Amino acid sequence: MKMTTEEAFIKTLQQHGIENAFGIIGSAMMAISDLFPAAGITFWDCAHECNAGMMADGFTRASGKMSMMVAQNGPGITNFVTPVKTAYWNHTPLLLVTPQAANATIGQGGFQEVEQMRLFADMVAYQEEVRDPTRIAEVLNRVILKAKRASAPAQINIPRDFWTKVIDIDLPKVVQLERPSGGQDAIAQAAALLSKAKFPVILNGAGVVLAGAIPASMALAERLDAPVCCGYQHNDAFPGSHPLFAGPLGYNGSKAAMELISKADVVLALGTRLNPFSTLPGYGIDYWPRDAAIIQVDLNPDRIGLTKQVAVGIVGDAGKVAGAILAELAADAGDSDRAARRALIGQTKSAWAQQLSSMDHEDDDPGTTWNARARDAKPDWMSPRMAWRAIQSALPKEAIISSDIGNNCAIGNAYPSFEAGRKYLAPGLFGPCGYGLPAIMGAKIAQPDVPVVGFAGDGAFGISMNEMTAIGRKEWPAITMVIFRNYQWGAEKRNTTLWFDDNFVGTELNEGVSYAAIALACGLTGVQVKTMEDLTAALDSAIKAQAQGQTTFIEALINQELGEPFRRDAMKKPVAVAGISAADMRPQSGV
Repeated sequence: MKMTTEEAFIKTLQQHGIENAFGIIGSAMMAISDLFPAAGITFWDCAHECNAGMMADGFTRASGKMSMMVAQNGPGITNFVTPVKTAYWNHTPLLLVTPQAANATIGQGGFQEVEQMRLFADMVAYQEEVRDPTRIAEVLNRVILKAKRASAPAQINIPRDFWTKVIDIDLPKVVQLERPSGGQDAIAQAAALLSKAKFPVILNGAGVVLAGAIPASMALAERLDAPVCCGYQHNDAFPGSHPLFAGPLGYNGSKAAMELISKADVVLALGTRLNPFSTLPGYGIDYWPRDAAIIQVDLNPDRIGLTKQVAVGIVGDAGKVAGAILAELAADAGDSDRAARRALIGQTKSAWAQQLSSMDHEDDDPGTTWNARARDAKPDWMSPRMAWRAIQSALPKEAIISSDIGNNCAIGNAYPSFEAGRKYLAPGLFGPCGYGLPAIMGAKIAQPDVPVVGFAGDGAFGISMNEMTAIGRKEWPAITMVIFRNYQWGAEKRNTTLWFDDNFVGTELNEGVSYAAIALACGLTGVQVKTMEDLTAALDSAIKAQAQGQTTFIEALINQELGEPFRRDAMKKPVAVAGISAADMRPQSGV
């Protein structure tokens, strides 16, 4: 069948149902973008490619449907680096389309030329360059399938002089592979361990959400009366209202989850790579049960046993494996101390809920006084925890939320819970600043009938705030965004209070800036609040306005209290040896 290369490209996208593309328009992609309207593909032209990539990540995480990121070759593509690596560690299947400088001139250092394959080599699950125009559909089909199978981004690199060629090809077949369900012997070993366990605990990761495996994990937990913890930033991997849900592990997570998993003799790590950050000590509790038998379930065999010693490793889909283990359990599985375990779960959860609801302020480490000074400086302003409690009062149960990286968002890690998966979009283990706004935009595009709320600290928000200039256009859906405004880079300032004697280098933000005023200047609604009551009321009003098509940015003024540092495990106080003096600076002679 005769067609142009761009027609072959678009027809292959249509075969896979890819209807949304995110990026910034450029000449190297215009041959395909010109066909988007006719093909039923929406191009979301963003203010910056980095944000476009994070929108694509938010879209796919909220919907389970693949989306595409595409931009101009060279600088447009280099701006995708951060979101692609973010999506890689978020296990998000995305199509990365990278138009390349023309084959006719590549290597001569021409306009907008860069080695785009080398750039993404360790950031994608698969990458391939089109070597001949007749292979464009074949390569694109393979790249899309590789992204789906690995649940990660995959890249197609296309020399820009391959467009507008007439080729004669048959479109490739789309062959979907069934996900593995684990080996028979491994399932039997796992079932035997869980059947004999006196205190089994289930740890749900992103794989449970991606596989739609929450019901399967729930059935297994109920059969065993096992508490269920979630990995860091995966609060939506189990229903928050379920009596067996213990909450998230890791940084600023649930103390109840930490205390319960510390008692485990068998841990079923379901759909999780057990990344080290998710199991670091918290609240002074070194909770990981080092003598417990670990059963790790992951689609990627390379991640099994990578961070923790495991008794049984199972390569498979989280839902299928959970169902298979359930079917193999002994008749008396979970009976050992069942009533006492059930009672302990309830007591531990209740105690933590009471403690969390009474936590108004952040403690200072011995020898430091920053948090006390912050409270004294602004006694009428909310603390971060007060803000999060006010937010919980107005947040709809069905809402999708995004969270940025940073101290104030991290303090909120223990607060939100969800009744379904694909509701909590956090930046993940790559930890990029600026994720909250674009991710929630992508989520709203994916789920237009669901209320969405994004959260960001003022430093992180400043990185992606240029999207305020883009999203007010009539074709963009309405969102609600909460910005925690304390005029500082909080995470690094906390490090400075602990290890660098309050020598605040680069931590202070411009107090003359009002994000609420910028929102108004962009044709959006901007609101500034200072009390818990005002924040709850503003969020409630904003969510109602969102349903009517109005985007609102809420600038929540909070005091400068700082929570637990991100990397207590990786920092230490420096010691002066040779000493540093400004008198040693030599003037430059110029170049």
